[in-house]
Formats: sequence, C-alpha cells, structure tokens
Amino acid sequence: MWPPGSRAAMALTVDFDAEEIWLAEDPANAARPGVLSQARYGVERALPEILDILSRLDVPATFFVCGGDAERHPRAVESIVARGHELGHHGFTHRSPHLMSRDEEADELGRGLDVLRRFAPRIRGYRSPSWDTSPNTLDLLVEQGLDYASNLMDATAPYRHPAHHIAELPVHWILDDAPHFWFDTSSWDRTIRSAREVAELWQEECDAVHDQGGLAVLTVHPQIIGRPGRLRMLERFLAALRADDGIWFARGAEIADRAHAATPAPAETS
Repeated sequence: MWPPGSRAAMALTVDFDAEEIWLAEDPANAARPGVLSQARYGVERALPEILDILSRLDVPATFFVCGGDAERHPRAVESIVARGHELGHHGFTHRSPHLMSRDEEADELGRGLDVLRRFAPRIRGYRSPSWDTSPNTLDLLVEQGLDYASNLMDATAPYRHPAHHIAELPVHWILDDAPHFWFDTSSWDRTIRSAREVAELWQEECDAVHDQGGLAVLTVHPQIIGRPGRLRMLERFLAALRADDGIWFARGAEIADRAHAATPAPAETS
C-alpha cells in the first residue's frame, strides 16, 4: 500500500479544538474566561510553534477544524493552509454525533463544510468530535462528498468501508495527547503524565505498528501538546521518526488515496 521504499506510514493529525470543545462540554463556559483562556493559548501561542516545528522537520499534517472555531480564528486557519497542511472536517461545533438526530448531524456537517471551504476548496476527510459517530455518519459523509474518516479503533492499517466510498484511517487513544495530559478539574483524580512517559508510550506503539507495516496516526491538540515542555518532546519524537527513511509521512488525503486504490469499489448505499 505504501510508496516504493516505505515499509510503513505515519500521519500527524492535529485536532484544532479551540473554544468549541469547552462550549460543547458546558455552554456556561462561554462566561468563564479562565476556562476559555486554554483555547486562546492553543490558538495564539501553541499553533505558531507547532507550525514552525513541522516546517523545520518537513512533516506534513492534517488539521481537523471545527467550523465554529474556523469562524472565530480565520487567520489561524489561513496560516495552516499557507504552510501546505491539509484541512479536515471536525464538525461545526464539538458536539458528538451520537447525541444528534440525522437531520441535526447533516446540518452540522453542512455548516462546517461551508466554513472550511472558504479556506480550502476541497475538504475530503472527517474526524468526529471525540471520535464519536452515529449509525448515520457514513451515509452523511458520502452525501456531503467526503471520502475518508479517522474515527475508528478496529485496525492498524487504513481500509475502505465495505458499503461506502469512505476510507478509514484508524486511531487509538494511546496515540492521542488528551488521555495522558488532560487534567480533570471536576474530580482532581487524573494525574498529568510527564512528557517523557508519553514519548515512551508513543514510541512503543509506533514501533510496533510500523513493524507490522501499518499506519500510526498521532493525534494532538494545540492547547494540550502546546505547553513548552511537551513541544520539546513532540519535536524530538517526530525528528526520530523522520530520520527513518522507511516511514512515509503523509496527509490524511494521501493515505486515503492509497486505501481506495488498494480496495475494490464498494456497493455504495443510497
């Protein structure tokens, strides 16, 4: 499935969750500047540093962006596109599709696409908020003209859904920064892991996936990974992987093309 000379693949994905993630958690957060300051840090401080790291290492990335956040922060989204990275759909709000009716989910997808297409004419990929999907999601993605998703945890290589023209780029919580770093202020019972521990976890998983010839999908969030110590770790981690010529770094759409080409055309649902 991979280009000649590559034994495995790596996708760096960035979930650009700014204010929308906090508003989805609790609409009352709109009146809590302290909570929303985390989103502002991610946009104003972390994102430029992440983009600089990716430029230094020549790493392409896919940024999944909520439509509502893109409307609030157009210059930030423009900076992502200007650096050559891919924009992906992450809902209009950060609400989970499984809590919506079919019509509500369709509206979320349509509104988000309308916003994102102001920045990039073709949006191909979708990542649902918190990787939650509904029984309607794949049908709606086909209807909206999207051709890949990155939400499920059932494989370590990309594949195409059997009844939909949708490629899947599988994910897992172990290769996400949030489970390791996100502090729960409501219960105070979650320990923030050190960057060294997380790098070790990520390295173990990526090494094993790559030894299988698979795809490792790393998911980070600017307001989480963007703390100074974590950014140092991220750069070291990516640099070590980048030094391995057998690992193909690619945007989500490029990987989806490989999955589509490797699988016979499905009998699509209407």
